[in-house]
Amino acid sequence: QVQLVESGGGLVQPGGSLRLSCAASGISFRLYHMGWYRQAPGKQRELVATITIGGNTNYVDSVKGRFTISRDNAKNTGYLQMNSLKPEDTAVYYCKADLSMNSVVSPQGGYWGQGTQVTVSS
Repeated sequence: QVQLVESGGGLVQPGGSLRLSCAASGISFRLYHMGWYRQAPGKQRELVATITIGGNTNYVDSVKGRFTISRDNAKNTGYLQMNSLKPEDTAVYYCKADLSMNSVVSPQGGYWGQGTQVTVSS
């Protein structure tokens, strides 16, 4: 059974940092591309960052220079380091994994975690 479990969300003040983790089981994680999405209340789910099996990364413009996506294949875990957080980063964050990067960047299909809430507020 494939399972992705996010952790690390919480309440943080503007300018603060959080590191999200996505622990994968039931798959050969090193063979899977992965991404992080977020969904704010009343808004569509948004792709935030992706990382290929080779470690190539991409980010949405709004998080470039502040967020860093990474992976540790030995631990079957992906990460999203979020620095200089802003109130507009408040959302539920989801990780996604798939064998195809085309699927990772599509809002449909693939394997999803259950989400972790990030709230940026003073």
